[in-house]
Amino acid sequence: MQIIRQPNKTTTSFGTTFMVDDLLIEKLKPTSKLVRRAQGIYAFGSQSDFGLLMVMNFAFSEGIYNGSAISILGRNAVLDAVREMPIVGGSRIFQFARGYALTKTVWLNKNGDAIVEYNLTVVNL
Repeated sequence: MQIIRQPNKTTTSFGTTFMVDDLLIEKLKPTSKLVRRAQGIYAFGSQSDFGLLMVMNFAFSEGIYNGSAISILGRNAVLDAVREMPIVGGSRIFQFARGYALTKTVWLNKNGDAIVEYNLTVVNL
């Protein structure tokens, strides 16, 4: 959901900000099991390209991870085929977590709706 429109017209949507509360499922199938939600904020933070500042929590809702979250904070160069963002921590079972998320856009429509695949590598102390 867009919460702030860009302050002036730019080719990169600089300043436009969104809040998200998206479903995260196990596989790329409509019938796949819901295991968590992606909740956070992202903003177009570059005046020269389509770069997002992402602040995202993957909030787990199943099994031993229920109530835990993994936190991602970093730049997302959305036009790159594969993007890398750091995992900077988490909560409960993921306290002190570190690692990285590799993401790629699987599907995108004209409205900006997308299906994005996340592959996480997590080290938890």
